[in-house]
Order: sequence, then structure tokens, then C-alpha cells
Amino acid sequence: MIAPMHPGIYLVHKSVGDTSFSLVRAFMQEVEAAGLSKRQLPVSHGGTLDPFAEGLLLVLVGQATRLMDSLHPAPKTYVAEVVWGTETDNGDLQGKVVFQGDASGLTPERLDAALTPFLGWHEQVPPATSAKKVGGEPAYKKAHRGEAVELPPSRVYLHEARWLSHELPHRSRLELTCRGGFYVRALARDMGRALGCGAHLSRLHRTSIGPWSDPGPDQRVWLHGRELLPWLPARVIKGDEINDLKHGRTIPVGELQSGEWRMPEGFPAPRDPLRAFQRGRLVALLHEEDGRLRTVVELWGGL
Repeated sequence: MIAPMHPGIYLVHKSVGDTSFSLVRAFMQEVEAAGLSKRQLPVSHGGTLDPFAEGLLLVLVGQATRLMDSLHPAPKTYVAEVVWGTETDNGDLQGKVVFQGDASGLTPERLDAALTPFLGWHEQVPPATSAKKVGGEPAYKKAHRGEAVELPPSRVYLHEARWLSHELPHRSRLELTCRGGFYVRALARDMGRALGCGAHLSRLHRTSIGPWSDPGPDQRVWLHGRELLPWLPARVIKGDEINDLKHGRTIPVGELQSGEWRMPEGFPAPRDPLRAFQRGRLVALLHEEDGRLRTVVELWGGL
């Protein structure tokens, strides 16, 4: 018998070869087995992982699917294996080779220097096989049909990066923490071009998102209440106040509580929204404006 699935965020491990949607589909099958429709209990993921990659995937269930935009600014940590001497069209080992160069001159010192220009905010062109949409369609679908894809650069943020080990001139292992929207495949591509030798990823493991770690294969962790978006400040809502919010009225800012988890030092933390709690359940996300709070995301059923 399948245990009942509750609305909230689930931490799950995606294995190499699986797609992010295959895990979402498995959750959908549980929902259907419980006699519920996808409309009654929708399911989505909170940021895709490529098929060749593994690690932490967030699966959003029920009203938690409305939290996607607030998850985007959270820091994401990866461990990547970079292969030197070959660039592929999609930036990973499954792509078509488009350039081969000489990596014999690489040293740890050169690789340290190559990372420096990519730290902080910078412009990054996403891979042609990314999920970025072009004309309303994901770029990877056009690329797989053989169509030329030119994506505009995006503003991305790399908080920190360090080399864990080297097997030069063949490969290196890199650990990095970035903001949502950053492509590690594009970082490898751009470093390979800067060094003149070409590069691509052979492995990628997302180890954490914010305070949450990869639970490992065949494991999942359910997050609810104060565990949701714990980097955002909170406000406890009284009965009459939630009635005001439900009817589109604002409420005083009142007494705010700090989040349960702090962003890394120097990481660009979001200034809003605020989390609204009633009886320990997350019931809304609020925005402060002119000394008042108004609803920006309704979660009246509670999470």
C-alpha cells in the first residue's frame, strides 16, 4: 500500500541516466494510485538536472509548486569533473566533439587563474541544448532537430569555486557554489576556450541546494512548515489578519522573525518575500510595500 503523499517539497536523488521529469512522473503515479488527479495534487520539479548528471532534485507537490520562483535564488553546490582537450556541442560527455586542443601545458596555477574571471556576476551564454526557451520552445528540442540555436547571454552568479584534485593534462575535479540559472557545462566550455585547449564535463553531482543535501539513492525527505524557504524572514499571522489577506487587504508589518538558515557570507540574498505562518503552517508569501504587507503567493491550504 502506498503511503499518502503530502503537499510540500521532497528532496530526492536523481541517478545518472534518469531525467528530472522521470522522477516527477513517478510522483504523479503515486498521486494517481491514491485516487487523486494531477489537478488536485500537482507535481513539478524545482530545477532540472541533465540526464548525465546526478544528485539532489527538489520535487514540489501540491501548493508547493507555487514556490518555484522563491527557490531560484538559493545557492546550489556542485562537484564536477572537467575533461581537458575536447569541447563538445552540449558541454558534456554525451555531446558531439566540435574542437580538440592541446592540454599539455595546463598546471594547477593556470587553472586557479582561469577560474578567477568567472567569480561573482558575469554574462554567460547557455548551452544550445539547455532548457532555455527560444520562440516558446526549449532550445534543446531545436538543437536535437539540427536547427541552429543562438541564445542570448544571461546574467549569472558564481559565489565560489575551488579545484579538489587534478589528473593533468586529462581531467580535474571542481567544487562550486552558484545561484540558480548558472550552467556548469557553460563554465567548463568557457574555461576551455580561455585556456585554448577545449573542455567539457564528464560528471556532475549536485550535492546541495540551500540548507538541503542530496539524500542519496532510493531516499526522499519531506519538507513542510518552517523547513520551507528557511532563508526568508517570517511573520506569524493571526486569524483576523489572514481574513484580511484572503480578501486582498494589507496588514501591518508587525513583528518579523529571522529565517532559520542564513545564506553564505556575501551571497546575494533575496530581499523578499516574507513567509506568513499560521499554526506552524506556511499559508502565504507576502511583500512589504509602504509599511504594509500584501499577499504575492496564496497558500491558504497550508504547507
